Amino acid sequence: MYYRQLGKIPQKRHTMFKKEDGSLYREQVMGTKGFSGSQSILYHHYMPTEIAKSELIRSYLPVYEEMDVLKHRHFFTNDLQIKGDAIEAREYILGNEDVLIGMIHATKPMESYCRNGDGDELLFVHVGTGTIETMFGVVTYQPGDYINIPIGTIYRIVPAEGETTKCLVVESFSQITTPKRYRNEYGQLLEHSPFCERDFRGPEQLLTFETRGEFEVLTKSRGFIHKHIFNHHPFDVVGWDGYLYPWAFNIEDFEPITGRIHQPPPVHQTFEGHHFVVCSFVPRMYDYHPESIPAPYSHSNVNSDELLYYVEGNFMSRKGVKQGSITLHPSGIPHGPHPGKTEASIGKKETLELAVMIDTFRPLKIAKKAKDIEDTNYMYTWVE
Repeated sequence: MYYRQLGKIPQKRHTMFKKEDGSLYREQVMGTKGFSGSQSILYHHYMPTEIAKSELIRSYLPVYEEMDVLKHRHFFTNDLQIKGDAIEAREYILGNEDVLIGMIHATKPMESYCRNGDGDELLFVHVGTGTIETMFGVVTYQPGDYINIPIGTIYRIVPAEGETTKCLVVESFSQITTPKRYRNEYGQLLEHSPFCERDFRGPEQLLTFETRGEFEVLTKSRGFIHKHIFNHHPFDVVGWDGYLYPWAFNIEDFEPITGRIHQPPPVHQTFEGHHFVVCSFVPRMYDYHPESIPAPYSHSNVNSDELLYYVEGNFMSRKGVKQGSITLHPSGIPHGPHPGKTEASIGKKETLELAVMIDTFRPLKIAKKAKDIEDTNYMYTWVE
């Protein structure tokens, strides 16, 4: 991300910044990698350390199934029976030491504020509009938006009135960034990148409250949810600047890379974290070699598990998947197009599919609750 500023800040960092009554605003440096990573500086009405009460609530990590036979998996996320705010209506489906992957079906605004102290959160909005209120300001969202909420950011998800917000959620235990190969030595996105800085939206306006009272902030840290009661509104920031802040990127702004013959999955990469990547499959022209086969070749995930979340369109290499389906093709066995899909793709000029892919470089485990929404016959759908 690039430098941004919102609200009021002093001319020089780490110097006195006074209110009209002569008292000081409270400076907070919020950064990653021990002051050597990306960071922002925020200025508060009150001390960000001022906590009136703290309480341990529960573990938020999913319970995983015991070891099952190695096979391809398929889950119908539309069948999840969850509703409430974005904390209550959050269900994990898969996970490992690096990432948790699940769904949010939020039907109302969050009653408490929240922050993830274990890593970044990346939301992909499938259905619904609304806002994410954060200590950095408001981010408006719409279908197709990826929204990244950095570690330690206090936020609240507010679906539009009368709407349900349905999101794929990726909770990372590391920072989420754009791929290094698309950035030059100065951090700027290169000309051959499938997106540029113009495509990223930061917070649009700053919400600042001087209100005193009791405000509940649920903090995820070390695998547990902790309740912190603030003596003041958590959005008391009057200004900030830096490189660390929430941002949104719409999948329709991803410009696909195509070629004469079938391109490998890394050309669809959009983001990366520690031991995983996120890719975007978007409408695009097919390969233009006169004898090309647009459908992907069968391949073995030798070092990675491959997860696909199907958004819309007719995914040309699959049968039986629906909008909201998640498929998992684990490392150790090959996967590829369903029978007849290779032949059917020949001569096609374009695809209108939309999907999100997550490749993890450590095996994914299946949450026990995911068994309730599984298509148990998926492994055998390649049998002709």
